[in-house]
Amino acid sequence: MFSIFRPFIFSLDPETAHDLAINSLKFNVLPKNIFQVEGEESLEIDLFNEKLPNPIGLAAGFDKSAEVYNSLFKLGFGFVEIGTVTPKRQLGNPKPRVFRLEQDKALINRLGFNNHGSEIISKRISENLPTGYLGINIGPNKDTINKEEDYYECLSKLFPFAGYLTINISSPNTEGLRDFHNQDEFEKLLSGINKIKKEKNISKPILVKISPDIGTSEISKIIELIFKYKIDGIIVSNTTDGNRDNLLDTQKNEKGGLSGQPLKEISTDIIKKFYQETKGRTKIIGVGGVDTGRAAFEKICAGANAVQLYTGMVYKGPSVVKDMKKELISILKKENLKNINEAVGINT
Repeated sequence: MFSIFRPFIFSLDPETAHDLAINSLKFNVLPKNIFQVEGEESLEIDLFNEKLPNPIGLAAGFDKSAEVYNSLFKLGFGFVEIGTVTPKRQLGNPKPRVFRLEQDKALINRLGFNNHGSEIISKRISENLPTGYLGINIGPNKDTINKEEDYYECLSKLFPFAGYLTINISSPNTEGLRDFHNQDEFEKLLSGINKIKKEKNISKPILVKISPDIGTSEISKIIELIFKYKIDGIIVSNTTDGNRDNLLDTQKNEKGGLSGQPLKEISTDIIKKFYQETKGRTKIIGVGGVDTGRAAFEKICAGANAVQLYTGMVYKGPSVVKDMKKELISILKKENLKNINEAVGINT
């Protein structure tokens, strides 16, 4: 069905097409089990002591302001992550700010954390309780001087409504954000987060979303602090602001974060490094170029406990999750694996 409408959708500006998708999903008219597949029990996972129907999640960036998460659960996602949410409402960067690189099956965005703000979003979730496992991705406002304080404010306000919370330190579209990959800055941030957790008695899992543009030494330092401050998981990875040399599309040099197929191998390699260094002692969610069951399986074999996608849905439509689940079930049968959990890290 999506293939019929895709030419029209792709004739629209990418952000206009996205807004159209959000507005359509607001009606929430899809039957509950339409995207379930036979044999899905072999895909069940335990993520932060929550039993999920499958390991395929929607990455932050699609439902930025928590408007359609319950409709998204109906598409078959095992979990959904909203945001990035900032303390105050934010319009983001000037348009145009999203670009389709069709020849590369990729996107470049420089959106800049456009969202309705933590006050509106927390109220919205409280009035429309999630029907599935909901993650909330949080970050600072663009003009904030002390960015740590924005993380603490969002954490304090949003934790009652989240299954888990993600500390986004890796978007390339907010100036200075990636400075938190520096060991001293990262430690200061995590120390403050732990203080808020104790003050507010927060028991929800806390994850950190990292950049793909990091080296081996940075990975080791990140892992050291993640263990020191008992962070529950890592999301690998955000978009890359490099890696353009082999792209074909004429828009490849647009400023912003690159996602989709060009990120696939990059993020998988980083997942493997994190898994090897942590020896599987922390949960990893793999993101980047996930649009098939095989791509998801490769990330899981590299050490991811679950995966997320966004760009894959842009190019393949709402049935992408159902198709991925079918392929994953078929792969498990061929590999003589009873459950997807058995594949975690087997290629490391």
